Parts: sequence; C-alpha cells; structure tokens
Amino acid sequence: MTSKQKIIIAIDGYSSSGKSTIAKAIAKHLGYKYIDSGAMYRAVTLYALQNNLVDIHHHHVNEEKLKSLLDEININFRFNPEKNRQETYLNQENVEDEIRKMEVSNAVSIVSKLKFVREKMVRIQQKMGKEKGIVMDGRDIGTVVFPDAEIKIFMNANAEVRAERRYKELKENNVDVSYEEILENVKKRDHLDETRKESPLKKAKDAIELNNSNMTEKEQLQWILSLIHERMN
Repeated sequence: MTSKQKIIIAIDGYSSSGKSTIAKAIAKHLGYKYIDSGAMYRAVTLYALQNNLVDIHHHHVNEEKLKSLLDEININFRFNPEKNRQETYLNQENVEDEIRKMEVSNAVSIVSKLKFVREKMVRIQQKMGKEKGIVMDGRDIGTVVFPDAEIKIFMNANAEVRAERRYKELKENNVDVSYEEILENVKKRDHLDETRKESPLKKAKDAIELNNSNMTEKEQLQWILSLIHERMN
C-alpha cells in the first residue's frame, strides 16, 4: 500500500470483542486517525443521563427532549500524551472515564438505538472520514457509515471471554463490579444490538470475520495487517 493510497478500515462487532484495542493498534501502526464510534454513543448517553432523560428501569428515553437538545451536544477526541491514549470530550469536558462506567454501559443500548441519535452520529462520522486514512470501530461502520470502506472486519468472541476481558479492564481501573453483572450486561447488549430496528449489528456481506476468543492482541494485529497488505497490493 502506498502512502498516497489512504483507505478506510471499518471494524464492527460485538460489545467487548476488543474492537477499540485492535483499531487503535492498527491506526498507530499505519499512522491513521482512530475514531471510536462507541465512545460517541456513550457520550450522548452520558449527556442524557446527566439531564435526567433516561429511565433505565423502564427502558425509557425522553426522546422529544433529547431530540431538541441534540444540536447542543458536541463530541470530539483529543490525544493525552501523559496517559498515551485518545480521550473523549463532551462539550469541551473530558469524559473518557465517565463514559466507561456501568451506569452508561447499562443505558447506551437504549439511547444508541434511537433513529435520530444514529443519524446525527453517522453524519459526524462520515464528515470525519472524508479525508480517508481512518480506522473506525462500532456496530454499523461497514454496513451504514462507510459501506464503501476498502477493508471491513467483523469481530466476535464468546460472551464469557468478552465479559472476562471487560471485568479485568474495569478492575484495573478500580471499578467495583462483579463478573456476573458484566456477563449479564454483555448478553443483554448483544440481544439489543442484534434486534434493534435502526442499524442492527450484523456482518456486512463483504466483511471478513475474526473470532478472537483464543487470540492474543499481537496475533490479531498481525492477522489484520497481513489482510490489509494482501488487499492493497
């Protein structure tokens, strides 16, 4: 692949399948921009929670109010060299740690399934991808956001493996949570993602599936980079 020939790499897949980790590693390796679409939906969810627009127990969102406030939601990403990570900003405030908490995880599926929320996020994402040279991960990148992406990967792993990964990640960040609670959250989100009316989670026809249940991050990165090399030469 020549440096002039910048492409779009779309990585879709299930919750906690390691999409973001691998997408970041690919972007770093290729010198591409990484866009975390899940963080964008989490930021909208956090905004809705902060403004009391979500009733998580009744799976209800005050759609009318959220719709009227949508244009006030500004999301962008900044790189933090101290922590060596990209961080999510909601209306100029760093919310990277806030959006990873269980409260947001439990509400994100009911907010992100709303048609007007998805349309707004897709518009922002497509604008971000105009220049190409990006790696974006999510649920509908290869099917809805960038149906013409040059490389599409669909990631999966069994629910127990995904819950275990998420549990370790949260424990490392000193979040007090049980494995059982996370496993339940993972399974619930799978069901909501697969069955929602707007852009349900599904593998694009031209995507290549990667089940990484028994793969290390290094093995996944090598697998994807060789696929890119093969496709672009």
